[in-house]
Amino acid sequence: MAYQSSSSSSSSYPILCASFNQDASCFVIGTRDGFKVFDTNTGRLCYERAIGAFIIVEMLFSSSLLAIVGAGEQPSLSPRRLCLFNTKTGTALRELNFLTSILAVRMNKKRLLVVLQDKTYVYDLNTVKILDSIDTVPNLKGLCAFSPSLDSCFLALPASTVKGSVLLYNVMELQSHCEIDAHRAPLAAVVLSSNGTYIATASEQGTIIRVHLVSDATKSYSFRRGTYPSNIFSLSFGPSMQLPDILVATSSSGSLHVFSMGFAINQRKSSSILGSIIPDSVADALDPTHHQVLQCAVTAGVKSNSVIRKVDKVVADTSTSEIVSCKATISIITYNGYFQEYSLSINQQNDPVWALEHEFNLLRVISDNAISL
Repeated sequence: MAYQSSSSSSSSYPILCASFNQDASCFVIGTRDGFKVFDTNTGRLCYERAIGAFIIVEMLFSSSLLAIVGAGEQPSLSPRRLCLFNTKTGTALRELNFLTSILAVRMNKKRLLVVLQDKTYVYDLNTVKILDSIDTVPNLKGLCAFSPSLDSCFLALPASTVKGSVLLYNVMELQSHCEIDAHRAPLAAVVLSSNGTYIATASEQGTIIRVHLVSDATKSYSFRRGTYPSNIFSLSFGPSMQLPDILVATSSSGSLHVFSMGFAINQRKSSSILGSIIPDSVADALDPTHHQVLQCAVTAGVKSNSVIRKVDKVVADTSTSEIVSCKATISIITYNGYFQEYSLSINQQNDPVWALEHEFNLLRVISDNAISL
């Protein structure tokens, strides 16, 4: 999943940072009082620590390991210090200090990535030994994306400050993979599919979302989010370990956008006149049949982070594997303090059915139920 850097969160929000773990089974938030860990499936508060303000909290799968960075409101919680924290013991396992503020942190079972304004560091997570450092263009928002798969483990970083170019770096092989020129305007959001197959990007214009194949940097899809500019707050692929099924986006408009990549594969050649004369990459951007929108899903202008937790498919005939309907479960954290979970069902005629399954205030969850992970 991709979201704007936690460190750039507005001070007016009660939540300073929010992120889902690698398989979206849990999520964590940082506030001015401390940080909290929730179970995404049940909404249960699993762990909390009230020791001051945090602008980065990242969780390693469902383990007891957190990577936390303070907001600097207390001397002991410097934004230049990364703490690897064990929720079982309630103690710091390791601390790393940097010369400038930490803007983003990412982890998988082998690697720890620390993003600064002009440099990104790659560590071995088990030994916390530095493996490489990547000089970058000024990355004031700490924009980045990371695929946790060890087989296709890529890091995406902005490659330009004037256009939407993205650098793809192979974190396991410790070498640059390629550079993709995705947009004319600078990048605003980027996400890699969990298996490292696809990368999706949006520019500061926020009108077009493009999807490229990572292996050869070729453009696979272009989706039009809207006509008017909007700030893209988050992008997330479906959790499929093969081809991702759908892509979801949240923006400053308050709408939730879902692009059906799975159906786009099945129905790629449109029967319309436009579909017969316009190249696929262009037709996809103009074709509304693979784009579903839920207006006013969240409060307009409030920063949000979304993830597609699961995608369930109904197959009509097992011999042909023809998909007749698809149901996606989408979880959203809003920085004004709410968790929402929507379901979206789509049939072959692309008739959407939206439902708000769960909603609760993250700041009012009873802390007595919290347990150590």
